[in-house]
Order: sequence, then structure tokens, then C-alpha cells
Amino acid sequence: MDDSKNTFEKIYDVVKQIPKGQVATYGQVAALAGNRRWARVVGYALHVNPDSGQIPCYRVVTKDGNVSDAFAFGGANRQAELLSAEGITFVDGRVDMKKHQWEVPWL
Repeated sequence: MDDSKNTFEKIYDVVKQIPKGQVATYGQVAALAGNRRWARVVGYALHVNPDSGQIPCYRVVTKDGNVSDAFAFGGANRQAELLSAEGITFVDGRVDMKKHQWEVPWL
């Protein structure tokens, strides 16, 4: 990662890489952005996402597969709709993480 980028830019760069049909956890994004302790910061960054068309923040969920009640672009139901539209499946209201979690080989 380019050290001249600010934290939110690093987070957005990671989120842009999450493949369609997969999700990442806040912790995964934090680690890939440079600091495993930034999970909450990831949430803040996604809440103020400047370009939801290019930065697919809806692909970020909790480690348990829960969508965000505070999803900034329409709430939890909208986030679940966007994920379902990409073929992501849910079990008991949570993303099926075994099936859909983005596997990053270098993490």
C-alpha cells in the first residue's frame, strides 16, 4: 500500500477489490488496509463512502455474516438485497460465510 494515502483511501482500495458474489469482514478489510485494529474505522469509512457506485461497501459484513443495521445506503434490508442480487445466500438471516467469504491468500 502507498503510505501517502490516508486511512479511508486505503480502506476504499481494499473494498474495491472484494469480488462480486463474495463478502469480507470488517476485520479482514482492516488487516488488508494495514492495521488489524481498524475494524471500527472501516465501519466509519464505509458509512461516509463518497462513491457507492465504485466502492461496494455492501460487501462488508461482520465476522458472523451479519449485515449492518446502519448501512448508509438504505439500511440492512437494502444491504441484504444488494448481496442477494449477486447470488450471496443467507442462513438464519446471516451471510453464509463458509460459501461467500473472500479468501485472501496473503492474509
